[in-house]
Amino acid sequence: MTKVAVVGYPNVGKSSLVNRLTQTREAIVHERPGITRDRKELDCEWNGRTFTLIDTGGVDFADEDPLAGSIREQARVGLADADVAMLVVDARAGCRPGDDEIADLLRRSGQPTLIAANKCDTALDMSLAAEFHRLGLGEPIAVSATQGLGTGDLLDRLIELLPAPEREPAVGDETIRLAVIGRPNVGKSSLVNRFAGEERVIVSELAGTTRDAIDLPLLVDGRRLVIVDTAGMRRQAKVSESVEYYTTLRSQRAAERADVALVVCDASDGVTAQDLRIAELAMKSQCATLLVLNKWDVQSPTLDLEYERARVAEKLRLRPRLLSASAITGRNVARLLSETIALGDRRAARIPTPDLNRFLAEVVQARQPPAKQGHRLKLLYLTQIGTSPPRFALQCNSRARVTRDYAYFIENRMRSRYGLDGVPLILDFVERGQRRSERR
Repeated sequence: MTKVAVVGYPNVGKSSLVNRLTQTREAIVHERPGITRDRKELDCEWNGRTFTLIDTGGVDFADEDPLAGSIREQARVGLADADVAMLVVDARAGCRPGDDEIADLLRRSGQPTLIAANKCDTALDMSLAAEFHRLGLGEPIAVSATQGLGTGDLLDRLIELLPAPEREPAVGDETIRLAVIGRPNVGKSSLVNRFAGEERVIVSELAGTTRDAIDLPLLVDGRRLVIVDTAGMRRQAKVSESVEYYTTLRSQRAAERADVALVVCDASDGVTAQDLRIAELAMKSQCATLLVLNKWDVQSPTLDLEYERARVAEKLRLRPRLLSASAITGRNVARLLSETIALGDRRAARIPTPDLNRFLAEVVQARQPPAKQGHRLKLLYLTQIGTSPPRFALQCNSRARVTRDYAYFIENRMRSRYGLDGVPLILDFVERGQRRSERR
């Protein structure tokens, strides 16, 4: 798909403009400069033409901070990947040295470029855009990201600069969305970079470097994956500022939209209570879930992997698998992707009804159903009625005789028989003659 890189000095309103043009609230907006760090891609449509906007962090060549250098590099990669560049400037602040430096970079690149003079919030502000003629990038377009003024003209001009549309390959429904979630500074971004085989997102020793949820399309053994790198999720009581609140909220939404969640833990700490809470959040979002102890190259010498696995199976009802990996050395990274594909497939799979009823007979033989007041529960028929997540209807003679313990027994046997560990599973007990199923 055709791409447009949105670049500019810090705090000129790039993310606000991207949200306005895409009619979303995906990009984080805050009055503090430097909130956007990684490049985030969002689809945009105008007059029947679809393209991708690449939101980048603010570029300040004078800032010597290592993180600012990483942001500049991400912006450069975004520009190299784009067909058109959109330079966003602050019309109220006027033309600044930082704008001159970015414009010089764009002129030398020879890339088709247009200037969006943002923060022209009233008709009187429109004339402020004229100052940016001096950048030598053509006619500046006065816009207001907050009010929406001039955005139609901006999109019309953008469409004129885009190359002729190419026929996009059809993307099937088999694409699996993987959300990489976890506490701050456990190595989520390092793992995502290792998956991608490049420095796709910024990695820093400082906790909380990632803020947006970053989508990364990937092809693994002929299968399409979309990997979503998310911000670290602290305990709610420790979320102390508005930026962190919104980044955590986006991480939760990423899990809600995903098919599979990879919960990254730090091997130095083992599986903590917060890791378990994050895994439970993913499961409540009906994600298939996999836990990984990252940083295995520097794991604690006292860490017992089998003990941690037993603890996860005891604490989490879905009994997700726990693997060890290292983003630095590459240990088990390929296996994580193959496990993700397998989990996504199991979440969407359908089990034949004859197979399910053979399984039901084995369950009854292994453990007799419970009886109440001399009347025993009878399990009559089992069939699958939904996928993603898998849902089953079990016909019985009386729902009142179903105990929680026996329902869990059947659920655990199903997980063991059909490889559904970590996959959300819904089991409806339907009383014979009952027309509509009710969730247990």
